[in-house]
Amino acid sequence: MRTNHQRIGQSLPYGRGSDQDRYHSDPSRDRKGAIGLLALSLVLLSACRQDMHDQPKYVPLRPSDFFADGRSARSITEGTVARGHLNDDTLLYTGKGADGKPSNEFPMPVTKALMLRGEQRYNVYCTPCHDRTGSGNGMIVRRGYRRPPTYHSDRLRQQPNGYLYDVITNGFGAMPDYAAQIPPPDRWAIVAYIRALQLSQQASIDDVPAAARGQLEGAARGRLGGAK
Repeated sequence: MRTNHQRIGQSLPYGRGSDQDRYHSDPSRDRKGAIGLLALSLVLLSACRQDMHDQPKYVPLRPSDFFADGRSARSITEGTVARGHLNDDTLLYTGKGADGKPSNEFPMPVTKALMLRGEQRYNVYCTPCHDRTGSGNGMIVRRGYRRPPTYHSDRLRQQPNGYLYDVITNGFGAMPDYAAQIPPPDRWAIVAYIRALQLSQQASIDDVPAAARGQLEGAARGRLGGAK
């Protein structure tokens, strides 16, 4: 037995918004949508030209017929200065004086803060080879690396401060340079601390200020007490 709803549904024609309209779209509308999608695809693909991949450029060390020397890599123009690297303070950046020789001057005041900074940086970068006293018996030396000279030799104690700065900057012998790791002010701080290490191994009690001698005596008594 048919319901009233079934009879009504059969008697009504398919109208706009009906279920049949949803499943039977307009063919002309489909064609227009396909054409629009194709046009959009062509526009997007036009930006993906192979020319963007195969650009007219030189890879490193590739020769060039354009320049007389045949090199595509060009030298920096004489006098060019990178931003932030004017380095116009010769003593600060090279450790050398106006005569081009290593200077014994410091480019900044040697303060307690500078010494403490030098100690901290020295312990980070220098102790693996030079140990904490500067004797050259660091941990990697004890494991087979070439032993550096002691800071306490007459030769190194008599070298100017600029010489030590230059060795940190450019390396010497088996020691690599530390220019990339240690900025110039910290190199000078390390030089100041090395001078303190040298003095510590050559000094007498008379070189210690009277007000600080009590600290030394207290430290000595502590070591003796701990050894019992």
